[in-house]
Amino acid sequence: MKRSSGVRLCATAVVSVLSLALVTGCAETPKDAGDGGGKDAASPAAEAPSAAELKKLIIAEGEVPGYKVGAVEGGLPTKDQVTSGDARCEPVLRALTGVAPGDPAATTSRMATQAKKAPAAGTPSGDDLADGKFADALHKSMDVDVTVVTLASYDGDGAQRALTSVSDAVKACADGFSGRQDGEKGRFTKVAEEKSSGTGDASVAFTASNDTGEDGALPLHAEVVRHGATLATYTTINIGAMMGKKPYTVSAPVVKAQAAKLK
Repeated sequence: MKRSSGVRLCATAVVSVLSLALVTGCAETPKDAGDGGGKDAASPAAEAPSAAELKKLIIAEGEVPGYKVGAVEGGLPTKDQVTSGDARCEPVLRALTGVAPGDPAATTSRMATQAKKAPAAGTPSGDDLADGKFADALHKSMDVDVTVVTLASYDGDGAQRALTSVSDAVKACADGFSGRQDGEKGRFTKVAEEKSSGTGDASVAFTASNDTGEDGALPLHAEVVRHGATLATYTTINIGAMMGKKPYTVSAPVVKAQAAKLK
């Protein structure tokens, strides 16, 4: 019963990740993110897009093939609503909940939901239940990537510093951390590095998992990419893949479409 509650919450909004952690039991080092070299050397002089400009830059309906794009269902939490027992881990936790790291000058968010595939012919019968076919059908019906995209603009070198804080948190919190969102407590037992998409001027990607329950590891995937004075934070969850123990990643079509608008 508890798992179905968490599934429902997370299927409608990625921002419910702490609820999922409660009810259920490698980031690439940012390119030049910390040393001021390469493209990052020019970041302090970059001009931060305004709130109005960010709304024009974020992905919209019809711009991501195979996905429906709209408002984030339920909205995003505020920065002070997402806290960790270890302050070093808060940049990771905020990325997982769609909250931009650091102190942005402006933010905007959208949710991209993968279009469901047409169901296969036939409905599992009672006899199929014992064979696990019903569970398989349920997993397939929920095998949909849901990605929250948050764009944030920063003054001066704020974007570079915010991205570095996420990279540092991924390393510092590899053994897991506890967190709280709107009074809900949860714990991730592992933060693992993943290869990033390679878009933008610098990027960091990671997976946070809770594998303390009987269901095994339940991963959530996130990536933060810097485009000049703007950070794009992507958080993807796929309930069906998690329940069926299938691998999934941050939605590549979403990242590609958003990166194209930020060039």
